[in-house]
Amino acid sequence: MKMQANVVCGYKKREAAKAIAAALQPDNLQAPKGVRVRTGVDDARVTTLVELDGRIETLLATLDDLLACTSTAEDVL
Repeated sequence: MKMQANVVCGYKKREAAKAIAAALQPDNLQAPKGVRVRTGVDDARVTTLVELDGRIETLLATLDDLLACTSTAEDVL
């Protein structure tokens, strides 16, 4: 089944959003087969689009990983 999810996180400053997006990039490159993850910055927001053709469990695991990595990056700032 084809699925997609869009996750948007807002920050007070664009610099923080850019730092978070940069921290997420290495994880985006290691996405499982059939999973596409794209992260970008729009003003002070980080937007990540996850697309996949597969199982719902894969989407949920990918979103869980994305949010855990985002939380870790936020803690470092």
